Amino acid sequence: MNIDNEVANLFLLSLPIACIAWTVTHEEIFKEPREYCKKKSEGCKNILEQKFFYLFTCEYCFSHYIALAFLIITKYHLLFDDWRGYLIGGFSLVWIANLYMSLFARLRVGTKREKMDADIKEVELKEVERGN
Repeated sequence: MNIDNEVANLFLLSLPIACIAWTVTHEEIFKEPREYCKKKSEGCKNILEQKFFYLFTCEYCFSHYIALAFLIITKYHLLFDDWRGYLIGGFSLVWIANLYMSLFARLRVGTKREKMDADIKEVELKEVERGN
């Protein structure tokens, strides 16, 4: 495989890794299991249990395990055809996936802010209309 394909695959494979990691650690559909894991990570006496449960609350941590699963499924490697390629590819996938998640978080905050501003203006407009 040539380097262009490897780099293209790096950016493509990072998308589902970011999507899965973000969904599990942020979205409403996994809220209850995430809250359970957060409580367990804060309340367990055993440090291994704490770390295990914390993993499901941190997108950065969780993305490492998702990337590992994708390395196994796809046999993706970067630059080298041996274990070094898997190591470099794995950390590269995590880095790009977290870049995607950071960009998404910024976009989402901007979108929420715009919606809040629009809601405030709508309420102000209704108050003005009531006053007239």
